[in-house]
Amino acid sequence: MTSTVAPGVLPTGQSLDEARAAGERAFELDRAHVFHSWSAQAQITPMTVLASEGSYVWDGTGKRYLDFSSQLVNTNIGHQHPAVVAAIQAQAAKLCTIAPQHANDARSEAARLIAERTPGDLNRVFFTNGGADANEHAIRMARLHTGRYKVLSRYRSYHGGTDTAINLTGDPRRWPNDYGNSGVVHFHGPFLYRSQFHAENEQQETERALEYLDQLIRLEGPTSIAAIVLESIPGTAGIMVPPPGYLAGVREICDRYGIIFIADEVMAGFGRTGKWFAIDHFDVVPDLITFAKGVNSGYVPLGGVAISDKIAATFADRPYPGGLTYSGHPLATAAAVATINAMEDEGIIENAARIGAEVLGPGLRELAQRHRSVGEIRGLGVFWAIELVADRATREPLAPYGATSPAMNEAIAAAKAGGLLPFANFNRIHAVPPCTVSEAEAREGLAILDAAIEAADAHASN
Repeated sequence: MTSTVAPGVLPTGQSLDEARAAGERAFELDRAHVFHSWSAQAQITPMTVLASEGSYVWDGTGKRYLDFSSQLVNTNIGHQHPAVVAAIQAQAAKLCTIAPQHANDARSEAARLIAERTPGDLNRVFFTNGGADANEHAIRMARLHTGRYKVLSRYRSYHGGTDTAINLTGDPRRWPNDYGNSGVVHFHGPFLYRSQFHAENEQQETERALEYLDQLIRLEGPTSIAAIVLESIPGTAGIMVPPPGYLAGVREICDRYGIIFIADEVMAGFGRTGKWFAIDHFDVVPDLITFAKGVNSGYVPLGGVAISDKIAATFADRPYPGGLTYSGHPLATAAAVATINAMEDEGIIENAARIGAEVLGPGLRELAQRHRSVGEIRGLGVFWAIELVADRATREPLAPYGATSPAMNEAIAAAKAGGLLPFANFNRIHAVPPCTVSEAEAREGLAILDAAIEAADAHASN
């Protein structure tokens, strides 16, 4: 859905003066009363957003930005999709909320549509409020099903901000919350550009990463391990597409030792990579899939766990000890039904695949050839990372792991000045527009990134 709003006019119908006045009031109240996540409160100046439509948002001054972040990589069908807005309105008029012990048509239909699209026999859906609690419940299910406690997850990963989920996470946000008592063991996954295994090609990276994982399991004790949790394609940590054979190898290891394989599809699922789920690229069926974000484009909070028949059977006559007041909330699941149907009817997933293959992938690789600060380009669909380095030969990152740098700040500022809202983490810019992004919008974003990366080039060696 491409915006047709003329410059200087907001899609809400408000005049700029009215919208700016409301935005100023919102900013004042935010600074007085809102406590922001992942932030030192006195050091932030949050951008006020007045309106959004399609691939664009408007800030507190009325400036329009092409949203190459999809917010937190969740507005997969773009902003304000009319079919989803209408579905939420219709559901609100009929049934705003109901306790989760009661069946309702929105939740039932959403579960059916999701189960039809998951691989294998993942036929049951437990709904949560978001991705973090989806991972919490997936771990709980795996532990109860196996009678084991330990869980393995990789470094360079993100699984959420709640207690178990943040301890599963393999990036620095875990550190202040990690007391070493969560039962989580972290391991290195494949990442050829910064290989931990001294690999020279993808085949070596796969073989050595799997050999290392198998050895770690044998040293930790296979009968103590309930689950391995992996983002099918790690998102926030760097969009590292697994090399051929890796996820199939993890599946085989899990089968060998009776370990549950949990695929975290919170960010990569529902069209982001050009398929319904990222794991579909690898022809692997996990035991559990966690999802959120793109399932309804983030319009109303929703997440969930898709459950295989064997794990669902564990709780056929044994109560599952977990639940949420808003599990399968009617407004959220009505939005999911409308989103999934829109993705199907409008060819949105096919669009994401085409834009990635024909526009973003080739365009980003062309940028990499011209900019000395670009170390690597990687991704699928509308899910791409630009790895920025200070030195291509040594691969020294343009910002240290777990932090930013003046060079990165300059590049991000240049992108925003050019009218692009980017997603950035450490030394990377992620190109993650909505799955509905048009070819013209994708090329507009590439042109702005081209100019922004010149700021990074000034800090890179020849």
